[in-house]
Amino acid sequence: MTLALLFEQLLNGLQLGLMLFLMSAGLTLVFGVMGLINLAHGSLFMIGAFFCAAVAAASGNFWLGLVAGTAAAAAAGALIEVTVLRRLYTADHLDQVLATYALILILSEGTRIIFGPFPLYLDVPASLSGTVDLGLTLYPLYRLALIGFGLAVAVGLWFLISRTRLGVRIRAGENDREMIAALGVNIRALYTVVFALGAALAGMAGALVGAVQAVQVGMGEPVLILAFVVIVIGGIGSIKGAMVGALLVGVIDTMGRFLLPNIFATFMGASQASSIGSALASILIYLLMAVVLVLRPKGLFPPHA
Repeated sequence: MTLALLFEQLLNGLQLGLMLFLMSAGLTLVFGVMGLINLAHGSLFMIGAFFCAAVAAASGNFWLGLVAGTAAAAAAGALIEVTVLRRLYTADHLDQVLATYALILILSEGTRIIFGPFPLYLDVPASLSGTVDLGLTLYPLYRLALIGFGLAVAVGLWFLISRTRLGVRIRAGENDREMIAALGVNIRALYTVVFALGAALAGMAGALVGAVQAVQVGMGEPVLILAFVVIVIGGIGSIKGAMVGALLVGVIDTMGRFLLPNIFATFMGASQASSIGSALASILIYLLMAVVLVLRPKGLFPPHA
């Protein structure tokens, strides 16, 4: 184990964390403003990846695919909100869970019908191929770009929420939706915009990650589980909490999968060390979530703390 490998894995954890932030920011925004548990959020991640891969393959332009994937996820989110979710805001959370779980099945089968049952593969854009010499290690330029892109989106989202009229309405909707409705704000339109924004962030994450993994039906569900862990750790409804939680989950998950097998290999066989280390690494983030819930039941940065 060398310092270069540790540094590389730390960067991988940072990249994973920032992609998880794009997923979890939309999820926590929707829950904070609308009080809606959306299990279909991972399907919007998948839609973004599929549309990006299909458009990039047809046009030969990754960036056009990225725009198409983000727009397709936003449009799908707005359509879902208007046609299905609008009827669930006053319903019990169990009804929301069942309805959005049904959406997972519908969207998965719809994606399979449109794009076929086989995985799609999205090439890294030529301008971001190759590696960068960071001194300690050579690191893929595309993964480094993902880190920069995630940070840029985080800053943009902070600006939107903190410094714009729409952001004021979103924050007011989190605190007292009845009051802003009484002041003349169109709550239905606000909910549609918020849900479409969350869907766009998920679709963007799917499109970006699609270049480093296979684009396939069901790819959103594992990421959705991690996103729920992130928002529980950070505080449900908190964008700041989503950022901190995502970085913690990304770094701990990545470093655990790298370090634990190496640690166990010092006193047991390589095969056994890999098996035990990988198994323990997979539960680290859930142990972190449990500790946070014991110490801070509302998360690290609850929105109304």
